[in-house]
Amino acid sequence: MSEKEAVDILLVDDQPARLLTYEAILGPLGHRLVTAGSGVEALARIMEREFAVILLDVSMPEMDGFETAQMIHQHPRFESMPIIFVTGVHVSELDRLKGYEVGAVDYVYVPVVPEILRSKVAVLVELHRQRQELKRLNESLTEANRRLDTANRKLRREKASELAELNEQLQKKNRELIEADQRKDDFLAILGHELRNPLAPISNAIEILQRIGPQEPKLTQMRELIDRQVRHMARLVDDLLDVSRITQDKINLKSERLDLCTLVKRAVETQMPAIRARGHEVVVNVPDEPLNASGDAVRLAQVLGNLVNNAAKYTPDGGRIEVSLAGEDGRAKISVRDNGIGIEAGYLAHVFELFGQVRNPRPHSHDGLGIGLALVQRLVEMHEGRVEAQSGGPGKGSEFVIHLPLLQGGSVEAAVPARQQSANSGWAGRRVLVVDDAADCRDSLALMLEMEGSEVRTAHDGLDALDVAAGFEPSIVLMDIRMPKMDGYEAAKRLRAGPGGGGLILVALTGWGQPEHLEKSRLAGFDAHLTKPVEAEKLLQLLASLGPRTQAPEGVAASA
Repeated sequence: MSEKEAVDILLVDDQPARLLTYEAILGPLGHRLVTAGSGVEALARIMEREFAVILLDVSMPEMDGFETAQMIHQHPRFESMPIIFVTGVHVSELDRLKGYEVGAVDYVYVPVVPEILRSKVAVLVELHRQRQELKRLNESLTEANRRLDTANRKLRREKASELAELNEQLQKKNRELIEADQRKDDFLAILGHELRNPLAPISNAIEILQRIGPQEPKLTQMRELIDRQVRHMARLVDDLLDVSRITQDKINLKSERLDLCTLVKRAVETQMPAIRARGHEVVVNVPDEPLNASGDAVRLAQVLGNLVNNAAKYTPDGGRIEVSLAGEDGRAKISVRDNGIGIEAGYLAHVFELFGQVRNPRPHSHDGLGIGLALVQRLVEMHEGRVEAQSGGPGKGSEFVIHLPLLQGGSVEAAVPARQQSANSGWAGRRVLVVDDAADCRDSLALMLEMEGSEVRTAHDGLDALDVAAGFEPSIVLMDIRMPKMDGYEAAKRLRAGPGGGGLILVALTGWGQPEHLEKSRLAGFDAHLTKPVEAEKLLQLLASLGPRTQAPEGVAASA
């Protein structure tokens, strides 16, 4: 016996003479031998301690070896415990297969050849030792990582200059964890719901103010500004909730004729709070004459805003940011340059990768989600352009350059249609029930629909909706999904099943917009599923597409 630690081996046989034989054969190995005279006794033994290997007789009364092995491996703690079956009869191929299916790793036959049995047991014991050693190593590694993390936090508080070497070691150990980290889909879905809900009443309020508010030019300009930002925020939430659309190029553009000079100025203006907060100097150079292109104004503003925001974040306080626009040979060149922390040469090829993050030490932490530059590249490419990153290295600043095609002659009509006035929109005279537990969402939408000429009632949850609908008999129901007492899915099913339910137009109007939510709406009987905030014009178009209903939908609700 070597100096290695002895292990426990379980010997199971209903014949005491055989147990004595096994003990005599395996005794020289120097391990602790535990005996059991039945399958039931064997199960009791394994609950007391961990065994490196089990020697199990196949033919035993009450509970044979196959049943015993199956029960052992059904327990999560013992599912990998190796078992050697002992049999005194010839085992057919089917019996052998049965043994392997319940967890056998090998067979020995009676009469037992001592050398063979000792060899097989010794191999399994050595495997058990290796597994135990690996477990100890993993525990040691976990403890080492914990100590390293503790040391890193302490050093960060004491001396930033001493952090670099330890931080590099920590980053190497954590890289695989960071790369393997799963996207938090459930968290993002909840986040999207919470962000969309407050956007809905803001959007409704802007729609109302555009109709009844004073038409003084500055007020009109401010209303339009808020409306643009609400739409912008809603689209950003959509992208955050479905990153897979980015990787699969499934973002839809709403192209129109636009002046890049105006676009650049507005994009910089939206980032001025962040720029001023850091005390940066910003210089914007654009031509006096318009440079026209065809593109999605919101998406291109998002691209430029992202680059300017990055420049502000990764430039030490009091830095300089230059944004320039020029046209040459039918293409526009937009440059965002800073004198900030720069980018290492080896990382330049990776800055546009999804979840890629520059690992340079920074005087402030702004790593973010790592989707910004990936989204920039996708959007620019969708506009038939390209984007490139340049840097002289750490501490020498960065420059991001966008190349876009300019319009060649002629004109492109704006893609934004004039809004049809509400008097003849199809809502006038309609009986509409608005159901939402959020008072601001409910009341602002109700007021907007009343201005369209509809007769409107409201309800604050699913149960309340059933009561109101019974007396009001609406033709259209706009309903939130997640509500107290009764959610929108259940309320929709009951409305459909009630008197006149087949003729109702049911529209889910909610902050939940993932594919599974749309499918649940369809199954509940909704005709359409819209995510907040929804434009008034989109509601009007939806009603026109659905039209008056005389019967329930045929199991499939439209999605909008």
